[in-house]
Amino acid sequence: VSPWDIALCATGTAVAAENALVLAVLFYGASLRAPAFLLIGSLALADLLAGLGLVGNFAVRYLLRPPSEAAELGAAGLLLAAFSASVCSLLAITVDRYLSLYNALTYHSERTLGFTCAMVLVMWVLCLGVGLLPLLGWNCLRDQSACSILRPVTKDNAAVLAVAFLLLFALMMQLYLQICKIAFRHAQQIAVQHQFIATAQATSTRKGLSTLSLILGTFALCWIPFAIYSLVADSSYPAVYTYSLALPATCNSLINPIIYAFRNPDIQKSLWLACCGCIPSAFSSRPRTSSDV
Repeated sequence: VSPWDIALCATGTAVAAENALVLAVLFYGASLRAPAFLLIGSLALADLLAGLGLVGNFAVRYLLRPPSEAAELGAAGLLLAAFSASVCSLLAITVDRYLSLYNALTYHSERTLGFTCAMVLVMWVLCLGVGLLPLLGWNCLRDQSACSILRPVTKDNAAVLAVAFLLLFALMMQLYLQICKIAFRHAQQIAVQHQFIATAQATSTRKGLSTLSLILGTFALCWIPFAIYSLVADSSYPAVYTYSLALPATCNSLINPIIYAFRNPDIQKSLWLACCGCIPSAFSSRPRTSSDV
């Protein structure tokens, strides 16, 4: 058994457990029903499935005897669907953050839970469609020379996925730059007004930008090297290179819940209630805004 596969399986187990905790907190927390938290739940669900996919891939490779092509393609499809949903959920969170700043006066009243649910549902249908591609012919089981580093996905199809990923990330970064510009403009206006409410809003906005910076920055550091490598490499490259880049990529799903749990006050309160049945006095009651997400 490869130690790299053991590390990926252990990481997948931790990812699944951690994101299951986030989903449980969101599900049982009565105060966590805002549309923005639904997007966090979508990201946690995607990361949970990614963790289960890593464990399932290990089981298919080492525990299933005799090997099953359908099981191998199914495990690959689960990973594709999960990581596609993770990227799309991050994009949705970025768009939500951008619109909440760009249309600050009307967006919160226009953004309904039903609309957000419909948007998330459409996104997941598309991502599940991506996950079906290996079963529909996007595989190299009949021609091993055509395999990419993302076996059983072919080299050409892996390049398409990598380019699509890089384009989506470029879109997220463009939106993030616009968010920074809007936040900077708001900060200038607030500096002129010198009002307590404006100062409080500025603090909330800065915290939201800091959270988004952590999410996107971590995502870029974890995934960009692996995406670029999948464009230039194929199955003939040493496996150690693939493993050394894939492991940090999967760790992104391990880091996301930590960011949400430790930086979002509402999720922190729910965690304290679930763990010890109380809320520390350090948490002051205040209205929730999308900047906290």
